[in-house]
Amino acid sequence: MKSLIVCVSTSHGNTRRVAERMAEVLHAQVLEPEQVDPHTLGDYDLVGFGSGIYYMAVHPRLWRFLGRLPQVDGVAAFTFFTSGAREIPLTSYHKPMGKQLAAKGFQVIGLFSCRGLDTVGPFGYIGGINKGRPDRHDLDRAAAFAERIRERVAGSRAAS
Repeated sequence: MKSLIVCVSTSHGNTRRVAERMAEVLHAQVLEPEQVDPHTLGDYDLVGFGSGIYYMAVHPRLWRFLGRLPQVDGVAAFTFFTSGAREIPLTSYHKPMGKQLAAKGFQVIGLFSCRGLDTVGPFGYIGGINKGRPDRHDLDRAAAFAERIRERVAGSRAAS
């Protein structure tokens, strides 16, 4: 199975650590959006798209990348995020990305999120919130998620 993870992780490397743990399970390469030719994504069986959450939004570099994606034919995809705070019910980090990916022909089959160290704004004065996150438990959850996704994609390929 050919897999790729596209990830933006700028502040503390939280999202990159999650991506790398998933990549171990998926035997995937982890690249930043600028390192990926969007026209090659149709060559993959599975593509993950991840970002830290910055001021309650996905990083603009990932949004710009998504805007440049060509149409694909049912490539399996997943989204993942790290954030300092829980999602507020009226704003979902996953839904807008999932809609964008589906509009480009991706089959979004999963989402993952966990807390990450956040030192933005007033949190910086107290050393941040979620210190030590993502922790071993979060990374183990990310690996288990990746295993489930891998099995699902492998199973659907075998059924074809």
